Amino acid sequence: MPTEPELDRLEAATKGLDPPFAVVDLAAFDHNATDLLRRAGGVPIRLATKSVRCRYLLERALARTGFRGLMCYTLAEALWLCGLGTSDDLLVAYPTADRAGLRRLAADPVARRAITITVDSLAHLDLVDAALGADHPEIRVCLELDTAWRPLPGVHVGTRRSPVRTPVQAVTLAEQITRRPGFALVGIMAYEGQIAGVGDAPPGRPLYGAAVRWMQRRSAAELAARRAAVVAAVRSVAPLEFVNGGGTGSLEVTRADNAVTELAAGSGLFGPTLFDAYRAFRPRPAALFALPVVRRPGRRSATLLTGGYLASGPAKADRLPQPYLPAGLRLTATEGAGEVQTPVVGRAAARLRPGDRVWLRHAKAGELAERFTEFHLVSGDGAARAVVERTVPTYRGEATCFG
Repeated sequence: MPTEPELDRLEAATKGLDPPFAVVDLAAFDHNATDLLRRAGGVPIRLATKSVRCRYLLERALARTGFRGLMCYTLAEALWLCGLGTSDDLLVAYPTADRAGLRRLAADPVARRAITITVDSLAHLDLVDAALGADHPEIRVCLELDTAWRPLPGVHVGTRRSPVRTPVQAVTLAEQITRRPGFALVGIMAYEGQIAGVGDAPPGRPLYGAAVRWMQRRSAAELAARRAAVVAAVRSVAPLEFVNGGGTGSLEVTRADNAVTELAAGSGLFGPTLFDAYRAFRPRPAALFALPVVRRPGRRSATLLTGGYLASGPAKADRLPQPYLPAGLRLTATEGAGEVQTPVVGRAAARLRPGDRVWLRHAKAGELAERFTEFHLVSGDGAARAVVERTVPTYRGEATCFG
């Protein structure tokens, strides 16, 4: 639960700043990084860049033993990070249709050694050939496996990503890749979104939580057997460098799968509200944003400037940012979080005055960086020692936007 000393510390560190602004609490960030490594149990973690979107913080995490390589969300991002020297091991986790990016990749021998793109069909290879010509330099590729749980015909539990599901399908595509000039199959990716991305202890919904846990146990068992068979089949065709799996929400489950050589995580560094719904771990809220109070429409209500920073995914209440400090505030059901104003109500609203601040948490992690050009990094124990240690640009602050 948020505390008044925590509020005092944040207010003291940022007293010279005018909101809206965003901060990252370095003590919480570092604590969360340590906890991710603990939960990984010695299996390397590839950092998911879309969950951070700040080069300084990516490099801070990568400096720790146990984090290795980056999982990027676009080819343009991977090329940018490679060119800046952030990492020499970058996996583009989603198939690319960026023809200009492919041409840049083919023309840069350093990038070709560092960057791996994801494919799940011959159509992806055809697109690369069409962009580069049939005699292009060797491009590193990763085969993505569908991890969804399908207990009955017509029932699909999980993300809708790759069409490659069975060992036969995987080895057939692997053989086609290895026979195709200009491609090297170096990895397999299998992200189990129904386990990693679905909280198993949603507040106030015990029966739903029990159903989620039942689903996740059965899905994990089915996937472990199928993934092991797929990896064994593909290894008979190509000497894989890595098999990637998991996410922040499933590190303990995925690390137990002997077929997996590395994990993926990123959101757990920031600890957004969606990760309040897990039993196995509880990250500290590290990324926060402050909004100014600009109106007092009623005795127990206050209105904040801006705040409509909604998270991607299904349009539900859990995608809204949530008031965090001072404790005792909530959004209204009629307005929620808005583009120009966000009303808050509750007992703490009675003490708020124009010019005061309300601190909020985003539902997701890296998406907050699309709203701010910089993060103020807070360090120091207690209000007397709290400072903004430095201010660093987000991706947006570096004039980059990758979707």
